Amino acid sequence: MRNAGKPARIDAEPFRESRGGLAQGRESSGVYAIVRCGGRQEKASVDDVLTVDKLAGEVGSSIKLAAVLVVDDDKVISDPAELGGYEVIAEIVGAASGPKINMIHYKNKTGYRRRLGHRQKYTQVKITGIGTGGGKGRASSRKKV
Repeated sequence: MRNAGKPARIDAEPFRESRGGLAQGRESSGVYAIVRCGGRQEKASVDDVLTVDKLAGEVGSSIKLAAVLVVDDDKVISDPAELGGYEVIAEIVGAASGPKINMIHYKNKTGYRRRLGHRQKYTQVKITGIGTGGGKGRASSRKKV
């Protein structure tokens, strides 16, 4: 018990407080959603800017994202029938690019060398609203056999 009552790292407390939420000056509204976009799931609340895989659309156009889970203060909604009534609306802010990835193929003693590069394209979207849509949505419109 050498470090009784002390954090394991000297900078542990400032690091924990500097992550998102109220520490960055944002107020917590209590409503957020887990949305599916481009094969990934992201946590989104109103006025967040997310970087997702490249989407078709003009800058400033509005898109709807599929909600996987919605948390509204104390109410957690994960039932697909209820989620069909919720919609997460986002506005396309602009394009972004990921880091450059360089690949080198080399085979010994043959003179075979190839240099390849890749840079992933992303789209930045700003979440403008999380709420119930007009109708029930597609989850409740399925025919039950």
